[in-house]
Amino acid sequence: MTEKKRLNKKGLSRRAFIKRAAVGVTVGVAATYGVTAMMQKSSTDSTNVDMITISDLELVSKIELKKEDSLIIVDMQNDFLPSGALPVNGGDKIISPINSLAERFHNHDNIIVMTQDWHPPGHHSFASSHNKEPFEPFESEGIGPVLWPDHCVEGSKGAEFHPDVEGRFANAIIRKGYHQNVDSYSAFIENDMKTYTGLSGLLNTLGIKRVFLCGLALDYCVFYSAIDGRNLGFDVVLPIDLSKAIDSPPGHLSNVLQKMMDEGVQFVKSDNIA
Repeated sequence: MTEKKRLNKKGLSRRAFIKRAAVGVTVGVAATYGVTAMMQKSSTDSTNVDMITISDLELVSKIELKKEDSLIIVDMQNDFLPSGALPVNGGDKIISPINSLAERFHNHDNIIVMTQDWHPPGHHSFASSHNKEPFEPFESEGIGPVLWPDHCVEGSKGAEFHPDVEGRFANAIIRKGYHQNVDSYSAFIENDMKTYTGLSGLLNTLGIKRVFLCGLALDYCVFYSAIDGRNLGFDVVLPIDLSKAIDSPPGHLSNVLQKMMDEGVQFVKSDNIA
């Protein structure tokens, strides 16, 4: 896969797109840590002239499951849910419908994979590892462009799947972000853009051709997983009601929806997957 293939229509590389996006998410949550003014100063305008919303998406009316289909449930962990270290608003509201879809895949004998952010203590993406505050700017290969609060530390309560998530349906769990010096948003490729999580190899070995992505967050880990999935040759379907977005700064969600449409990602309501 070449860097050219990772360019969006504005000519931004994946690294540049991550940088623009991550600056946005810090604006939305940095107030908790008293650094909002710092992040707003460094924020860039990501608003499109023609704003795309979820209601504007062209949805597939019905999708019938095939044996080559797999469901990927992204990062439904305590730290990304309300009261967690990096919560996505409303993330708990999608647990029950995700369970319902997972049971449907299970009953069709389709492969289900759950991803799990799994950082070692002192991970290089943590602000605490640098004696800095969360969301301060920082860049190195595979890390940045900002530092995060400690989250999803391996073996911790925050790294566990929410207790209401039906993990019994999963055939495999892919852990990501466990390399000390590399972060990972995508379920397929880590942020250095050369370290593979093993998910693509697993799916290819099992003969999977199409992946359905759900979980958290729509405009970050789900989005990067969708783009990498397409670049790796998979058909990608996103049940749009089974993910929640951050949309910070305003317009970021519109940008990623447009990018996914441009890359051929399909959208559907989960009730229309049979």
